[in-house]
Amino acid sequence: MKYIILISCILFTAVVLAEKEFKTQEEKEASLVNFDSIKELLKKDLLEHEVKKKKDKIKVIQKKKTEKKVQRYKFPEENDFWPILNEYWLVKNARILKWDFNKPDYGLASAFTLLLETLGFYEIKFKILLLDTAKVTHMALPTGGDAYVLMVSVPFIRIMDLTKLEISILLLEDFFRAKSELFKNKIKDKALSDNFGSNFFGKKFDRKLLDDAMTKYDDLVYKKGFTFQEQFEVTRMVSDILKNNSKLWSAYNGLLKKIDHLVKSNLLYKDYNKIYPSPEMQIKWITPAEDELNKYN
Repeated sequence: MKYIILISCILFTAVVLAEKEFKTQEEKEASLVNFDSIKELLKKDLLEHEVKKKKDKIKVIQKKKTEKKVQRYKFPEENDFWPILNEYWLVKNARILKWDFNKPDYGLASAFTLLLETLGFYEIKFKILLLDTAKVTHMALPTGGDAYVLMVSVPFIRIMDLTKLEISILLLEDFFRAKSELFKNKIKDKALSDNFGSNFFGKKFDRKLLDDAMTKYDDLVYKKGFTFQEQFEVTRMVSDILKNNSKLWSAYNGLLKKIDHLVKSNLLYKDYNKIYPSPEMQIKWITPAEDELNKYN
């Protein structure tokens, strides 16, 4: 009996101790890991992660917007600048030049292309702008890269009854002027050159750059034109490239004689010599010696 009681006490004590030990371990784990706290922490981390993602995305968007905004303040590179300035000047002078009028297709583009290719110039990009005015007879605007803008007055070519070939040779002179950058060099100065490709974001744009360029355009086209030396060089260029083709050289000589007669006989074109000095001198510059002249007649 005594042994039974002892064994029962031992078993009871073991059960109590086992229960006590189990509860103590659970309590220990519970004290070490608070699942409610973890839940809140996870929620907080997830929220902070999403907030960070949104902030990073906003930063990228804002950076792109800023870059795009800054680009709007970029001054054009030189090759891009001249076409823009040409269009600006043409629009400003539309009432004088009268380029926006209904006109038939004179076939000048095809005729001029044929002349260029005959002389060895292929795939030349150009635009011929016909003017309904006597204030500007013909002119090549500054070129941007390899594209040429050639203006020619319809009243000017009509009053002399010029053929397509003669008009094409007239345009050829302007082509060589543009190729030699004679117009461009009269407009471009250090202030303008220093601004090509620059950015004026956060600074005041120097409007004087464009105003000065427009004034120089007007002076050159309407008043000053080209010097004797520049005209001499262009005349010799055209003459030298045409002299191996008697038909083309004779057409050039005939064109200059028609222009010379016009400026001497028609007051409407009295200022032509100020822009292109002078048809009479051009004829002398290209006139070969007597024995050479015979083969062109």
